[in-house]
Amino acid sequence: MQNVPKLLLITALLGTQLSAQTVANKPVHLFILSGQSNMAGMDPKLGFEPEAALLFPNATVAHIKIATGGQPIRSWVAEWSEIARKHGIDPATVGADKQKSTIFYQPILDQFAGLLKQYPHPASVTFCWMQGERDAKENLQAAYGDALKQLIASLRRDLKQPDMKFVIGRLSDHKKADDVPWESVRQAQVSLAKSDPLGAWVDCDDLNNQVNNGVAFDDLHYTKEGYELLGRRYLRQAKALIDGKKPAENGRP
Repeated sequence: MQNVPKLLLITALLGTQLSAQTVANKPVHLFILSGQSNMAGMDPKLGFEPEAALLFPNATVAHIKIATGGQPIRSWVAEWSEIARKHGIDPATVGADKQKSTIFYQPILDQFAGLLKQYPHPASVTFCWMQGERDAKENLQAAYGDALKQLIASLRRDLKQPDMKFVIGRLSDHKKADDVPWESVRQAQVSLAKSDPLGAWVDCDDLNNQVNNGVAFDDLHYTKEGYELLGRRYLRQAKALIDGKKPAENGRP
């Protein structure tokens, strides 16, 4: 009988150790958030992180965010000038020949490396993209699809994550269907998402509904509720990809 307390103590210690190991061994899902102003305006704490807690209750979700307003995709894609020329665009016409290119690409690599030090064996990596307004406004839509495809391929290569998922936020309906550059970028974004089994897209047409002096309009930027829903939709589409399921085809999971 004198050994019973000792046995109970040993059992309790083993249980504690196993519990600690279970916590330590939780799957980790890493996210990269990047783009221009509508990504910069999305506060992950208001939609993205709460949705992550709901969808991944037994896992760890971590993210990095690199986003700045008004930036063209060439600020991420080193090959942009070459791609542009193939589509009949002279890079000099938009100052790309003088621009310090890819200023937002290396920070992704650097910050992701920091994440890997903390979480060296992620169960999944997902790239969430919200950008394209600048390219549409500069009439650079012809090169956009190939540039975005190159960005995803480069990230998979340089991050050493060949199975990286991606979710693209499609440009909103701020500009209408008769705006050819805007609509072309929208179509390129959806086309790329549908062509890749690890890709999905998010509809943003209902995220920018503003009212000014009683007049409704579709703003360039989203409402507070819109940004929250954007974060949630990113997580929902990513969760489907991670689970090997088909993401919502209409972009509104």
